[in-house]
Amino acid sequence: MALVPFLSDIFTDPVFSLVGISVAFAIGLLQGIILGKAILLRFPRLQNNLKKVSISLFVLFLINAILSVPRFASPEKIDLSSISQATSSGEVASLLFLILGINTGFLAVLAISVTVMTLILLKMSPIHGVSKIFVIFFSIVILAFTGLSRFTDLTPSTFEVFLYFLYQMGLTIGILAGTIRKVKPKKPDLK
Repeated sequence: MALVPFLSDIFTDPVFSLVGISVAFAIGLLQGIILGKAILLRFPRLQNNLKKVSISLFVLFLINAILSVPRFASPEKIDLSSISQATSSGEVASLLFLILGINTGFLAVLAISVTVMTLILLKMSPIHGVSKIFVIFFSIVILAFTGLSRFTDLTPSTFEVFLYFLYQMGLTIGILAGTIRKVKPKKPDLK
């Protein structure tokens, strides 16, 4: 069953499918541009090696996108009853690794590290107002869908996985677009 069953019926119409595809990519793209510019504003010295930084961040976020889409498509289910049944410290640690998704090797840890780095940069960055609300809102929506797929019997439909893939690609391209040009810090008004 799809994560959002009523949307599955709506997206059978080709017009709504195209709108959904466009919106998912645009949200990722805009979020990536905002984060890319915020990284450059927070760390102005990165602008000295802008091409290397842009390509490095693009590759890092591309790896994150490639690794996170299969994990979103077929998430490892977590049984909530096993949380209360964990008795030893080893079982608790194993359950914690399962919940965080770091029990599957180096590549999963890399993908989670990119996500955590993004959240930390969001906290430290000079994003304000509508931009910050936009980034936080859609980050929470994606986190909610991911949690829903891991803690319930619902699994994403093929179209939902495709939308997630487009969101991740938009985010990756947005990071590149947001870091490709130098950003001048805003000068305060001295009135």
